[in-house]
Amino acid sequence: MPDKPVLVIGGGPAGLEAARGISDLGYDAIIVDSADVLGGSPISADYAAITPDMRNTEEAMNEMIAAISDNSQVDIRLGTTVTAAEGEAPELKVTLQNGSGSEVVEVGSAIVATGFQHFDPGRETQMYGYYEFDDVMTLVDAERMLKTGTFVRPSTGEKPKQVCFIQCVGSRDRQIGNQWCSKVCCGIACKEAIEIREMLPDCRVFVFYIDMRAYGFWEDELYWKAQEEHKVNFIRGIVTEITQRGDTVVVKGEDTTMGRPMEVAMDVVILSVGMEPSEGTKKMAGIFNLPLESHGFIETTGGALNTVQTSVPGLFVAGASMGPADLEDSISMGGAAALKACAFIRKAKLHPA
Repeated sequence: MPDKPVLVIGGGPAGLEAARGISDLGYDAIIVDSADVLGGSPISADYAAITPDMRNTEEAMNEMIAAISDNSQVDIRLGTTVTAAEGEAPELKVTLQNGSGSEVVEVGSAIVATGFQHFDPGRETQMYGYYEFDDVMTLVDAERMLKTGTFVRPSTGEKPKQVCFIQCVGSRDRQIGNQWCSKVCCGIACKEAIEIREMLPDCRVFVFYIDMRAYGFWEDELYWKAQEEHKVNFIRGIVTEITQRGDTVVVKGEDTTMGRPMEVAMDVVILSVGMEPSEGTKKMAGIFNLPLESHGFIETTGGALNTVQTSVPGLFVAGASMGPADLEDSISMGGAAALKACAFIRKAKLHPA
């Protein structure tokens, strides 16, 4: 009897790498995504370029998609959601729902790669004026604009003369319950700041930060490059309010280095919004009885030594479904989850209960 396939839930970077890895190991995979196209957030949110190497996002993601699209061992189900599961791996029955109806598939293991959602900066407070002022946007909004090859003030369509980024919006904030650092926001802000300066050499760009967390090679590849080569201004400070004065938005707060209040007029303000557990992640946790850790992401069992295994045998996670993760993390976890899922099926076959 052939081995049952591995179910991969989510068609973003982690899920794509997991599906490719499963097929490379000689097993079958079923990859499902509620969207009509593969690629996850990099595609659905119109990312312009990948952090940190600034490679064209569509080009990079299309390579990952192509690796499974013509692969006879990968069954791709788009516009499809998981609605129920019963039994235990390696005898797991999962209900898939799409526009044509529902189907029960039998799988030997499953990988949850349902990603994250971006923090809504207007959800808790209007101190940032995201829904009030046209020229206040998020990293995601800016990324979508940069993908078009231009960057302008939404209110006028003109090229901005002063742009600023505000870090840690929806991250490291105990008042709203998001106590975690979202890991990627500092690097992405640096990347976008570089892109804006390249497009608009006469535009002054500022980054207001609590402390910069450009870890690993991102420190050299993005932070120092932005500061030294592209003359981006980094100011340690806390922003307390954004208002409007005339045709500009005014950033108010404190310059914590100088220990004095600050009030600066900007043409565009970009909010560096963090990561939160996606609705898909929460739903899959409920369907598969996967415990959540204290921040609301899916809990893994091995800490730093095993980032993909859950407490439910045969169930694994990859990417930002288990916490803030960058693209490199997601790809690595996708590969690790593929290996462990296939190993689980193989061991179950060799040593049946």
